[in-house]
Amino acid sequence: MTKYLIWIFFPALTGSAHAQQVPKDSTGKAVSGTVQRGTPKNLKLVTVSAGAFEASDKAKGASLTPMDAVTVAGSNGDLTQSLRSLPGVQQIGETEGLFVRGGTSDETKQFIDGTLFKYPNYPSVPGIPQGARINPFLFKGILFSSGGYSALYGQAMSSALILESVDLPEKSSASFYLFPANQGAGLQHLGKDNRSSFGLGLNYSNQTLYNALVPHVPDYFQGPSYLEGNANYRIKTGRSGMFKVYAVWNKSAVGMYNQDVDSAALRSGYLVKGGNIYTNMSYRTALGNDWKMEAGLAYSNNKDKRIISLVDAAEKPATLPEVPLTLKNNASDIRSDFAQARVVLTRFLAGGQAVRFGAEHFYTKDAGVYRDSALAQTDQLSAVFAESDIYLTSSLAAKVGLRLEHTSLPAQWSLAPRASLAWRLSDESQLNFAYGLFYQEPQNEFLYRNRDLSLSRAAHYVVNYTRRAHNRFFRVEAYYKQYQDLVRLLPPDARSVSTGNGYAKGVELFYRDKKTFKNLDYWITYTYLDTKRDYLNYPMALRPPFAAPHTMTIAVKKFFPDLSTGVNVSYALAAGRPYYNIRYSDGWQLADQGTTKPYSIVNLHISHLMTLFPRWKHKDFSGFAVGVNNVLGTKQVFGYNYSYDGQHKMAVSLPANRTFFVGFFMSLGIDRTDDFLNNNL
Repeated sequence: MTKYLIWIFFPALTGSAHAQQVPKDSTGKAVSGTVQRGTPKNLKLVTVSAGAFEASDKAKGASLTPMDAVTVAGSNGDLTQSLRSLPGVQQIGETEGLFVRGGTSDETKQFIDGTLFKYPNYPSVPGIPQGARINPFLFKGILFSSGGYSALYGQAMSSALILESVDLPEKSSASFYLFPANQGAGLQHLGKDNRSSFGLGLNYSNQTLYNALVPHVPDYFQGPSYLEGNANYRIKTGRSGMFKVYAVWNKSAVGMYNQDVDSAALRSGYLVKGGNIYTNMSYRTALGNDWKMEAGLAYSNNKDKRIISLVDAAEKPATLPEVPLTLKNNASDIRSDFAQARVVLTRFLAGGQAVRFGAEHFYTKDAGVYRDSALAQTDQLSAVFAESDIYLTSSLAAKVGLRLEHTSLPAQWSLAPRASLAWRLSDESQLNFAYGLFYQEPQNEFLYRNRDLSLSRAAHYVVNYTRRAHNRFFRVEAYYKQYQDLVRLLPPDARSVSTGNGYAKGVELFYRDKKTFKNLDYWITYTYLDTKRDYLNYPMALRPPFAAPHTMTIAVKKFFPDLSTGVNVSYALAAGRPYYNIRYSDGWQLADQGTTKPYSIVNLHISHLMTLFPRWKHKDFSGFAVGVNNVLGTKQVFGYNYSYDGQHKMAVSLPANRTFFVGFFMSLGIDRTDDFLNNNL
C-alpha cells in the first residue's frame, strides 16, 4: 500500500533524554517518567529515558511530532515506516512492522492511550509492505522505546511504540488531499465552549491505475485497494477530566500472481481480504490534589481471509501432486475479537516523586478456518503492575517497577521486574541505565498447533549517554538482550516446543544538528547489531534473515522561505542480510546459505506551500508535493525463496525499482506555516 497523507514535506526526528521544562498533566503535577528537582521557581529535570525516543507537546526538550515522524522521505506518510530512520530499527523492505534490535516485528507492540492496538497494519502480503491503519495526526505524543520500557506495558519482547492522542484541536478545521491513487478528507470541529470536539475522516486508495502505468513484478488481479473511515469525540469533564473516544473502520483487498518457484509453467496466486473495526475509549481525571486516575477500554474485530492457489497460463486452477506442494492450494478465513480494560492510579508525592499502580485484562478469541482446518481459540491475560519515580539526589533519579501477568493460553504466570536510572552529568548531558524482563506469548500460528508452549522471555540491559546543547543532539547507546524459551519447530508433523534461545547486542549512534546551517536540519544514525537465534527450524544458532550487522541513515531537510518550498532527502544504507535454505534430512540441515548485497536507497520529496484563497474568512493552507522513492533505481534484494527440491531460488525484491507520487493538499482553519519555519530556524 502507498498512502500519502496531507502533509508531505519535511522530516524531523530526535531522541529525548533531557528536557528543559517539567511536563505536567491536567493537575499541574509532573507527568509519568520525570522527576522534579529544586523549588517551583527553579525547576529542572532528570528524565529517565534509557532505550526511549520521546516527543510530545509536554516534553519541550524534544522535537519529534507526528508531522515530523510521517514526513521522513520514503515513509509514505506511515508512522512505523518513518521510525525505521531511527537507530536500532532494521531497513526491512519486504514486509511491514518494526524489527528492533534483533527482534521480529511481532515483538514490537503499539499502544494508544495505554491500550493495545492489536492490528496496526493492513493484512500482510508476501514481499510487499502494507500500510498502517491509523492516522498519525491524531497523536500529540510519540514514545518509541527500543528497550527497557515501563512496567505499565507488557507482551512485547523487543520494543513498544506508545502513542498519546490529542485532547482537543486548536480550532475547527477541514482538510483534503488528492493524489492519483489516494484521496482523503477530514473534519475537526471544536465546540464554542472549547470543551468538546468531534472529528470525521475518510481515505481511499486504489493502486490499479498506478500499477498499470508503473510496471510491477506481481501481476495484480485485484486492487490493491484500501478504504478507511475514522471518527473521534473528546470532551472535558469537570475541572480536570478528559474523556476521549476514537473509532476506525477499514477494509482492504489485494490479489496477485507471481511466478511459482517450483514450476516454470505455473503461477502462484495470493488473495487477501481484510476488514477491521477498532474502538478506543479513555478517561483521565484528578482525584483531589495528589491522585490521578487513567482508565481505558479497547475493542477490535479483525477479519482476515486468504486464498492461496496455483494457476496455469490460462489462469485455470492447477495442482502439484507431491506433498507438501499440495499446500500451495489452501484457504484461511479467521475472525478475531479482542477487548481490553485497563485502569492506572497515580499518587503524587513530595519532591516530584510518584507511585503508579494498576491492572488490566485482555480477551482474545479467534475462530474460523486456518489452512482448510477449523479452529477456535480463546485466550485470557490478566496483569497487575506498579511503578515508582524516585528522586534520589538533585542529579540522580530512578524508575522502579514490577509487572505480574497470568495467561490462560499458555497457562502460565510471569513476574517481570523493570528498573531505570538517570544520572545528570551537567545541564546538557546525562547517563541512563535500564534493566528489565519482558515476556510474550507465542504467535497464534504456533498456538493453533500446540497450546502447551511456554511464554518467550527477553532480558534487556541498556546504557546510554546523551548531550543536548545549542540545537544539537548527540546520543550513544549500548545494549544486550538475552532470549529464552523461543519456539522451536521439530521435524515435520511434530509439535513445536519452547526450547529456543538467542541473544542480541549492539551499539547505536544518533546525531542531529539544526544549528550549523540556516534553514537546514539533518541527522545521522548508525546501528551495529550482533545477534543470533537458535529457534524455529534453525539447525544451530544463526543470524536471523531480518538482521543486518550495520545500518546507517542520513536525513536532510532544507526549507527555502522566499520560495515557500521544502526539499527533503533521505539515504539509508545497510549491510547484506543472511539467507538460508533449511531442509529436513535426519534433522534440520543448511542446504544453502549466503548474504544479500547491501541495501542502499535514496528518497527525494519536494513540496511547495501556498495560499490559494487569501481573502477567505478562513485562509487556506495549501500546496503541491512530488516525490521519488529509490531515486537511483537501485535493485534491492531482501532474500530468496527456494523450490521444494532446493534446486531453484527466486530473489525477493521491490515490486518496482522506483515509486513516484504527485498530488495536492489543502487545509482550512489552521495555518501550519509557522510549524515548518520554527522547525527549521
